[in-house]
Amino acid sequence: MVSLQPPVCDFGWKARDFSLPGVDGKRYNLEAARGPNGLLVMFICNHCPYVKSIRERIVRDTLELKRHGINSIAIMSNDPAEYAEDSFENMKEVAEVFKYPFPYVWDETQQIAKDYGAVCTPDFFGFNANMELQYRGRLDASRKETAPDATRDLYEAMVQVAKTGKGPAEQIPSMGCSIKWKNEG
Repeated sequence: MVSLQPPVCDFGWKARDFSLPGVDGKRYNLEAARGPNGLLVMFICNHCPYVKSIRERIVRDTLELKRHGINSIAIMSNDPAEYAEDSFENMKEVAEVFKYPFPYVWDETQQIAKDYGAVCTPDFFGFNANMELQYRGRLDASRKETAPDATRDLYEAMVQVAKTGKGPAEQIPSMGCSIKWKNEG
C-alpha cells in the first residue's frame, strides 16, 4: 500500500465531463451529477483502508451537502484485475451496504482519473456552481481512525463554496492509497 497526497487546489480549473456507468444501472455525466450550487467529485474504491475508514462520514457529509445544493458523485478508477475487491459487482454491494446517497460509477478505462489528475483514494474535487475547482483537500482532521470533534474540512469548505462560490485559501491535502493503474505494457 502506497500512501500518497494529491497536489494543492488549482483554483478555477474546470471540471472535465464524463459518461460513466453507475452501480444503479444508469449512466452519469457532469450535467446529471451536479447540484445547483456545485458538485463534489470523489475518487474512491472498495479495498483502500483510508476509504473504508471514512465511508460513514462520506455518507453523512454528502447527505448534509445536498441540503446546501451540492451534489456528489463517487468514481472508482482502480484496476479490478489487481484488486478483485474493486470489481463492479463489489461496488454494487458496497454502495448498497453503506446506502451511498450519491451515484457510484466505474471509470473502467481510467481516463477520467487521468483527466482529473486523481492520484489516490480518496481524492476529493469540490466544484462551485460554474464547475470551477474550489476545494481539493482532506475529508476531515482525523486520519484513518475517526477522531471525535475532528474539524470537517471538506464539509465546511463545500458549504462555503455553496454560499460564496469560493473555497478556502488554506487547504490540507487528502491522503490515501495510490490509484491502481492498469499495466500499459
